[in-house]
Amino acid sequence: MSRTAALTNYVLGSGTQPAWLHAFTMDSSHDILQPSPSPSAASELDDVERVRALAKAKEQVLEQLRRRIVGQETAVDLLLVALFARGHGLLVGVPGLAKTSLVTSLAQTLSLESNRIQFTPDLMPSDITGTDVLEQDVNTGERRFRFLRGPIFTNILLADEINRTPPKTQAALLQAMEEQRVTASGTTHRIEAPYLVFATQNPIEQEGTYPLPEAQLDRFMLQVEMGYPAADEELEIVRRTTAPEPAPLQAVLERAEILALQALVRRVPVAPHVIEHAVKLVRATRPSEPAAAERVKNYVAFGAGPRASQALILAAKARAVLAGRFAAELEDVRALALPILRHRLVMSFRAEAENVRPADIIDALLRSERA
Repeated sequence: MSRTAALTNYVLGSGTQPAWLHAFTMDSSHDILQPSPSPSAASELDDVERVRALAKAKEQVLEQLRRRIVGQETAVDLLLVALFARGHGLLVGVPGLAKTSLVTSLAQTLSLESNRIQFTPDLMPSDITGTDVLEQDVNTGERRFRFLRGPIFTNILLADEINRTPPKTQAALLQAMEEQRVTASGTTHRIEAPYLVFATQNPIEQEGTYPLPEAQLDRFMLQVEMGYPAADEELEIVRRTTAPEPAPLQAVLERAEILALQALVRRVPVAPHVIEHAVKLVRATRPSEPAAAERVKNYVAFGAGPRASQALILAAKARAVLAGRFAAELEDVRALALPILRHRLVMSFRAEAENVRPADIIDALLRSERA
């Protein structure tokens, strides 16, 4: 029987639905058969809608943050990149630049649990990870230990002035940042996703501080440098902060939505030449590379490792999606090179003597790659 005859019998009720008809759907507006999307095509359509939803959610988050934060647009954009790329962020700036306010305000707009730890020289590892406490059952008199979770168990952790605590306590963060879990008394405790650490650091304070080791710096996806506000921005800051308390910020995204959008970022396609460019850029920071530039050999002691290449691609994906685009591009990688690479370069004594900064090296590499 022909397809036309089979379809006629089915429509008139005198036949069964042909198997090939399952691959089509009826367009009610035009009463015509349209091909049904395959499961993979339907998934791609869903992702397209999610990209649009994330771009829209970004604008809503920015709208809420602007009610509390004046200026610092670059810092806000980078924190959102870190959030959806599942990366940690290090905010560096002098006191009074709204580093703490930015992180706490972001947490409020995301319906996520957040904790703040004020790091001090006397802070112990158990103060942040938690400790075992001895409990006694009032009925049986039985005693047992129970793990009391510390403030590290949250969704967004604000590690305020992280460089003011000793290395032993700084190291307590490493397992949580890298593995999203904490081991105490031989028992491993999982931290619920999403989990992000946003740390602040004062670059001018030297008394009673402990520089972060390179191994811990490498765990931060990006370093956000926060500078002084412009004159008009500072006027607005003073006007707002001396006025009555503003209304609370509204939550824009729920936890489940954030997890779905983080998974979406992982599925964003990246062309091979974009990945090659990111890896080439990272390898160019290593003085041991045969093709390394003379400037790198003279001023860099140790370059960025493979984690920097991974961060460049993941952050580029997140930046593309936040802009409403469906693929990461070369410009995304180049725009994120400075915040991702600058805290991963270990400069030589010659660089310190001649005041050559990591930003100078990265800028030179980007200009040479474009030439």
